[in-house]
Amino acid sequence: MAAALPDKDIVFSAQGVTKVYHMGEVTIHALRGVDLEMYAGELVVFLGASGSGKSTLLNIMGGLDAATEGTLRYRDQELSRASDRQLTAFRRDHVGFVFQFYNMIPSLTARENVAIVTDIARNPMSPEQALELVGLAERMDHFPSQLSGGEQQRVAIARAVAKRPAVLMCDEPTGALDSKTGIRVLQVIRHINEELGTTTAVITHNEVIGSMADRVIRLKDGRVDDIHINSRRADPADLAW
Repeated sequence: MAAALPDKDIVFSAQGVTKVYHMGEVTIHALRGVDLEMYAGELVVFLGASGSGKSTLLNIMGGLDAATEGTLRYRDQELSRASDRQLTAFRRDHVGFVFQFYNMIPSLTARENVAIVTDIARNPMSPEQALELVGLAERMDHFPSQLSGGEQQRVAIARAVAKRPAVLMCDEPTGALDSKTGIRVLQVIRHINEELGTTTAVITHNEVIGSMADRVIRLKDGRVDDIHINSRRADPADLAW
């Protein structure tokens, strides 16, 4: 199993990360002792079927949830022992999120939807800069109802990166899109990764998307099943869905 990139700085380190949910008398083991590392500036695709634990892992790494057992570190900060206030600060200062659904506020323009984040960030780029970065300079004064699904997702990416996060977490970012539009969104995510050096995690069930990553981490039944290093990252435009 090819796992490590020894010449890279470690951003995330997970050891024995476990997540158990209790729903009445039912116990669900979402993660079962996950060990992995993520490195500065890399683009990682987490692959796995529904229920494999990939979304749970992303939420824990992004500070949206906490592990039941195990240790998770972000650089020199131990997230597995962080308080709610510390996790809130971690998300605010270091992490940008992109989800399958765009979560736009319908009454606000693209520019205003991005400004929601830039108004509270410590050292943000301007909404105009962020929208230009995702190729929407001409559409910044349009409302969500005037934008296609792919354009709305690119606004969501602009909103996530406008605060200059060290880490970008993308949960099924193309799941609600057709293949052509999905490829455009993946091109934007890759551009952000290369342009800003943002450590980027993309979770998906689409095997093809794995070829655009530096590494592919495959999850199965709450465990890391395989880690593969790509010798060459494919251009999203060359992906055949």
